[in-house]
Amino acid sequence: MKIEILEFTHGASMAKGTTVIIDVFRAFSVACYAFDSGAARIIATDNIDKAFALRNSYKNTVTIGERNERKIEGFDLGNSPTEIIREDLSGKTVIHTTTAGTAGLLCAVNADLLLAGSIVNAGAVIRFIKSVDPADVTLVAMGHRKETSAEEDLLCAEMIAAGLSGRHSDFNKRIDDLRMSAGMRFFDPANIAFSPPTDFFLCTMPDRFNFVLKAERRFDGNIDLMKIDL
Repeated sequence: MKIEILEFTHGASMAKGTTVIIDVFRAFSVACYAFDSGAARIIATDNIDKAFALRNSYKNTVTIGERNERKIEGFDLGNSPTEIIREDLSGKTVIHTTTAGTAGLLCAVNADLLLAGSIVNAGAVIRFIKSVDPADVTLVAMGHRKETSAEEDLLCAEMIAAGLSGRHSDFNKRIDDLRMSAGMRFFDPANIAFSPPTDFFLCTMPDRFNFVLKAERRFDGNIDLMKIDL
């Protein structure tokens, strides 16, 4: 199994084989919590106008997303797991758009099999990929706003790569240390309305969920995210 780690939307567009688009803070952590809160499915898109169009096309929807980390005007919820865990999303179709994570999914046009990953389901991603046993695996760390390397995404990619390679490493301290580096913004009082401290902890719980998020391209060019329990 050949494993490659790339970054940003350019990396997503170059990805091949089994591909994992990684966004820890916060897109795919949010997606996991949305399914855990009962969502029937998630439709991911990279465009706000497309999100509103999708909302108008389906019944029983919830719009979740951000731009510049803040909830999009007219959306139901921001891209915050703290908000998600307070909601009952049972049976709802979630329309999800974010700056980096969902954009990465849309860009991964050369992937044979496409997954969304984060720290909260990294172990499940490892087990699922091992069961598929692909020749090529590409791990794409989407980064902060898809243009600056994000320590948490690269760490998650390293965790998945280690697990796939059979290397047993303890990443817990490095995950905790994110609080003093990439995660510091969640502890800034100025950000509490849209990036509260609880988001940091909810996004950094290793193997909180035993399912993967499998992505399939839709007829309209957007992405269906499906929960596959392991």
